[in-house]
Amino acid sequence: MSKLFTPVTLASPEGPGLELRNRTVLAPMCQYSVSAHDGVPHAWHLAHLGARASGGFGLVFTEATAVTAQGRISDADTGIWNDAQERAWAPIVDFIHSQGSAAGIQLAHAGAKASTHPWLPASIAAGETGNLDVAGRGWETAGPSKTTAFGLIPPAAMTGEQIAASIQDWVDAARRADAAGFDVAQIHAAHGYLIHQFLSPLVNTRTDEYGGSFDNRTRYAREVITAVRSAWPAHKPLAIRFSGDDWVEKGWKLADTVRFATDAFKLGVSAFDLSSAGIGKYHGPSGPGFQVPLAAAVKRALPDAFVTAVGMINDPSQAEQVLVTGSADGVSIGRAALRNPNWPAVAASELGVAHDMVPFAPQYWRAHW
Repeated sequence: MSKLFTPVTLASPEGPGLELRNRTVLAPMCQYSVSAHDGVPHAWHLAHLGARASGGFGLVFTEATAVTAQGRISDADTGIWNDAQERAWAPIVDFIHSQGSAAGIQLAHAGAKASTHPWLPASIAAGETGNLDVAGRGWETAGPSKTTAFGLIPPAAMTGEQIAASIQDWVDAARRADAAGFDVAQIHAAHGYLIHQFLSPLVNTRTDEYGGSFDNRTRYAREVITAVRSAWPAHKPLAIRFSGDDWVEKGWKLADTVRFATDAFKLGVSAFDLSSAGIGKYHGPSGPGFQVPLAAAVKRALPDAFVTAVGMINDPSQAEQVLVTGSADGVSIGRAALRNPNWPAVAASELGVAHDMVPFAPQYWRAHW
């Protein structure tokens, strides 16, 4: 039996937890495909996510889904801050379930990295119109500190009242995600977006209770986790994605991630996905599986958590090895899944998984051989 295709259960505070049919996870990947600039997912998202569910993934995550309009990376992002968005997600979740996959939503706020052109690291100023077909008008951004580190229009530093209001945005989004039927909520704390901006000393220059020391820089993240865990049903797992290391001198380091992951676990997070970077010029490693050591470090610290590795994991044998060696409990597949929506089904066949365990959709039964 392949380890990759052994079912696994994600723990929750109450109930039996969530069983996944296998340990392949579709990584959250922005599609920049919201035609009406209103955050409502449409047919593309059903086709994109539905294809990966029918292709055999155990857990399918949405793209970064904004908890507020101000928190979108671009205005071609999906959101879940209003009723129309909640209603539009529900049939997509239903279809994912119908294919045997669990449905996860990545809740996100871009902070200082909001109001940009899709695919380009360039700001759209408030009230201006982007020069790309999918880019609409820009808006004012906010983050923990006024910073030029991203090469974008500097955000306004958030006031205490704005911080409190943003935490409520996360709560409201989690409640809508539950109403839409999602099984897992993942808090996006990676890639230089709002929570990561609070965590990293590279851009958090606050001098109040949200800046300076480790405890202060992690305060916002802890408050978001606590609030979302209270709003998210106790029988459903809560997940988080970290940038395990900034790979920049004086930035957020792996030791910080391990320390904070332990705190997050105590606050009710049971699933951890380990990516990296997003702030400053990249000086880290590269190559197949380059981020696996980050996942392995968190797994050693949290043996009872569900930890996934992500980043240039393309080959089924490579993915299997990550699990067999105990570096992680699952793998998040990104670009390889864009190239082949049936990546899990093909991987199962290549790894010699028993015929009845290969997660091909019934309509594709001829592909089993």
